[in-house]
Amino acid sequence: MPTIYVLNGPNLNLLGKRQPEIYGSETLEDVGLLCRDVAPGYQIRLLQSNHEGQIVDWIHEAREDACGIVINPAALTHTSVAILDALNAFDGPVIEVHISQVHKREPFRHHSYVSMRADGVIAGLGIEGYAAATRRIVSLTAE
Repeated sequence: MPTIYVLNGPNLNLLGKRQPEIYGSETLEDVGLLCRDVAPGYQIRLLQSNHEGQIVDWIHEAREDACGIVINPAALTHTSVAILDALNAFDGPVIEVHISQVHKREPFRHHSYVSMRADGVIAGLGIEGYAAATRRIVSLTAE
């Protein structure tokens, strides 16, 4: 069964509790359920870390195990060349997701290193962005 990695960066473990006016009331568990619902026949590997190196390690692992990556690097979006470099070593499709509309927020959030590698970027759709990203990976990798 093909696997899609759904990678989440810092503070997304607090999804549903932290700033619900920006990020909504759904949890990371809800994200996993949503992704599984839109990708029958695919395994969803939902992962979250507050540590940049762990995310890099998962991207390296995905090189061997995954057909695609959905990634919300959170605050690391704007700072991590290491995540960009790891994604550049991954051959499958990568879709970047942001729950909030980052371009309506602070100016530092307008730049994304990850976008330099991403095959698509989704922002401002809440957790529905994960479903759209997962559907896109499925459409790109379906046999």
